Amino acid sequence: MRWLITGAGGMLGRDLQTVLHGQNVVAATRAELDVRDPDAVRDAVDGADVVINAAAWTDVDGAETSEEAATAINGHGARNLALAAGKRLIHVSTDYVFDGTATTPIPEDARRAPLNAYGRGKAVGEEAVLAAGGSVVRTAWLYGEHGPNFVRTMLRLAATRDTLDVVDDQEGPPTWSYALAQQLVALGRSSAAPGIYHGTAAGSTTWCGLARAVFAEAGLDPSRVRATTSDRFVRPARRPSYSVLSHARWAGSGVAPLRDWRSMLTQAMPVLRP
Repeated sequence: MRWLITGAGGMLGRDLQTVLHGQNVVAATRAELDVRDPDAVRDAVDGADVVINAAAWTDVDGAETSEEAATAINGHGARNLALAAGKRLIHVSTDYVFDGTATTPIPEDARRAPLNAYGRGKAVGEEAVLAAGGSVVRTAWLYGEHGPNFVRTMLRLAATRDTLDVVDDQEGPPTWSYALAQQLVALGRSSAAPGIYHGTAAGSTTWCGLARAVFAEAGLDPSRVRATTSDRFVRPARRPSYSVLSHARWAGSGVAPLRDWRSMLTQAMPVLRP
């Protein structure tokens, strides 16, 4: 199989390269492939059996004042790939296409209702990919070895602060980017029907719960993490308060859903420590 990875320089893109090491892979960074350019996208997609789109504008707060620029990548860039690749495309999306008002795991066919500019742009991309016959894999609360993320930030701050205040009123599924990369590759190799899948860890916690788990894994005192509320940390973009996604559609796909977030964190920690 011939694979094309877009956004190959990012956290997930680099993990995808590790998972696919030794395979026939073209790993295109943002500098090497601008997904906003339809002609460049058509040329890059030509000959690929599977295209995994990890290219994204990830600055959620920055999208509030640059929505057109964010949507050009997250929405129209995804459309360019969808038109070129069709059913060969696996597009990575986000829990931010939902408003966070659910109280039970959100099904794959739930109505989109994004709270912020980033989510609106990702919703545009999802619609284009599905219309072209491709697959959408939504993820959430992603952390990994490469690039800035919550888990690595907690480890860094633990070395310089006695206590940390972390919000305890947002719930989601912390998901290791390497495990997601394995899941995406398994989907690309499978005969699963195209459509929407949720690529998040099983179970859930709050940001405070995750921070305490990180401290425990690092041999530190979890009580150093103190619970607080989101109104203490006002940010430009609203965040969903509930981001737990259902994994029902993996049944019958030939690909198992991702494992529990806590055991996943334990496995990930050796590559996350500074």
